[in-house]
Formats: sequence, structure tokens, C-alpha cells
Amino acid sequence: MAALVNAGVLLEEGITIVLDSNDILSGVCGVNDQNLKVIAGCLGGRIHTRGNEISLSGVDKMGQTRFRTVIDSLIRAVREGECPSTEYVEALTGVFVQEETAPLSELRDNVIQIPHGFAKVFPRSRNQARYIEGMRSCDISFCVGPAGTGKTYLAIAEALQLVLSKKMRKMVLTRPVVEAGESLGYLPGDLAQKINPYLRPLYDAMEALVPYETIRHLEDIRAIEVAPLAYMRGRSLNDCVVILDEAQNTTKEQMKMFLTRIGQGARAVITGDTTQIDLPRRHDSGLIHALSILAKVEGIYKSYLNTADVVRNPLIKKIIEAYDAETI
Repeated sequence: MAALVNAGVLLEEGITIVLDSNDILSGVCGVNDQNLKVIAGCLGGRIHTRGNEISLSGVDKMGQTRFRTVIDSLIRAVREGECPSTEYVEALTGVFVQEETAPLSELRDNVIQIPHGFAKVFPRSRNQARYIEGMRSCDISFCVGPAGTGKTYLAIAEALQLVLSKKMRKMVLTRPVVEAGESLGYLPGDLAQKINPYLRPLYDAMEALVPYETIRHLEDIRAIEVAPLAYMRGRSLNDCVVILDEAQNTTKEQMKMFLTRIGQGARAVITGDTTQIDLPRRHDSGLIHALSILAKVEGIYKSYLNTADVVRNPLIKKIIEAYDAETI
């Protein structure tokens, strides 16, 4: 197999990589060198180009090794006909925040390509990559983690990919309706208007992934269904992907009811944050109970994300850590 670069020279003050052509250099650097700016922001140091060379200075040996790994991955992508986006570069560099070394192939193998979507969805950490892999390999998967770790976003991205590529007949999105101080019956409007605030976050995720017209079309042909968890009782869900969001607020009975709705050819993804339980008693959470009693059941994938996987506003990670510190 040919080397990805003609030369890679490690120097005390940095590393210089010589690429095969200016076309590859252009693809690696991105529009207005945005890809290089992302890399420099993560690894530190100074990056500059000259001819068909890319150099990084002002970093230690670990930084040089990481730089070489990222550039090699970008070169491979360009040679395969791709135009690496800043989102992809952020995914590559993001894994180094958690680990000294990381197999970047895990990120490439678990990219979500949604037909008619705005862009490819890249996992931003190894935990997220394994979460996507778990959704693809198991009929039922759980994902537990704090706010901003991409639990719902990645589940909906994978569901849209399955439906729009016609691998699944439809996607069903559901949440428990848990009242927090204000009775649902006293809210204005009909039933659809009453439950809309509870289900709105699911639409927000979809609208961030595909055009609104695509969502409307899927709704018109009944390929998308968004409903409160109570509406799942008595149904059998076949040949569809089902997402139960905010599962920490289900009761034990509701969780059992949901899991037993899963029919032939269906996949289910259950997401939740065990630090945000709104039930009167924490130990009544159907999510916590299910994770316990299903711990040894084969064929069920369990993913646990943490603050290192937060991909929302960087301040979210600090906020979560501050609240965690107060409870210790």
C-alpha cells in the first residue's frame, strides 16, 4: 500500500508533511484554510503551508503525532473523492480531547449519511461512534448521558437515514409526558397543542438534519410519527425504528409497555439522562430499572456518554461539571 504522504519529517520544533499534489493540499486545507484552523485550535501550535507542504510548529512530540494522524486521515478522504468538511475535522480532532491516541477509523466507519440531508453526521468522540455502531448492530439500544452529548440527535439522524434510504418503513418518536407543576388539562388549546411543547425538541433535531419540506413529506406519507408514550399502549411496531426520548421519566410499567411494543424487523433506541428525573421518586424511573434487570440480556446495547462527549456549547460541559461537584 502506498504511503499517504511522500514524506513526513519530525523535527524538534514541529513536523512538516509533503503532499503528492496541490489538489490534495487544497482538499486537506478546506475553504479558506478552515480545516487547518480547526486543527490548530485543537492541537495548538502554528500551521502554515508552502508549496505542497503543510507544517506544524510549537507542539511537543504527542502533538506532532496527532497532527500526522489527522492529516493522513484527511488525505485518505480526499483521495477517495471526498471534500472533508470542518465538521469532519472537528470530529477527528475531538477524539484527542479524551485520549492520547485514537483509532480514527471508528469515526469514519460510523458516519451517518442522510439522503437529502444538510450534511454528513460525524460522531465527535469514540463513545458516540460506538453508540452509532450499537444502534446499527442491535435491535434494542440504550443511551444514557447528560445534556448536550448528542443522545437524541444521533438517534434521530440514524432513524432518518434508515427511513429515507427505505431500509425502514417509518420512524416513531415518543416521549413520556411528565407534568412539572402545571396540569396538562389547564394548558390552552386542543390535545395536539397541549402536547406540542413536550415533543418540540424532537422536531428541532429533525429540522437541524433535513429540510423542513422533507419532514412534511414524511409526515404526509405517514413515515414519521411523533406521539406521547401513552399512545404506544396496545400497538405492535413492525419494520420501523422507534425512539423513546427522555426515558428517565418513564415509570417501570411504561418502560415494560414500550419494550414489549417492538415487533418484527423493528429497532428501538432508548435515550435518557438519569440526573434529570422528574418523577416524584428517583427509584421509580423505568430507565434505571430497565438498565438493571436487562444488564445480562444479550442483543441489547448500552451506551454511556459523559461530559467529555458534550458537543453542544462548550459552556454546557462546565455547567454539568459544576452541578456534579455540588452533589458530591
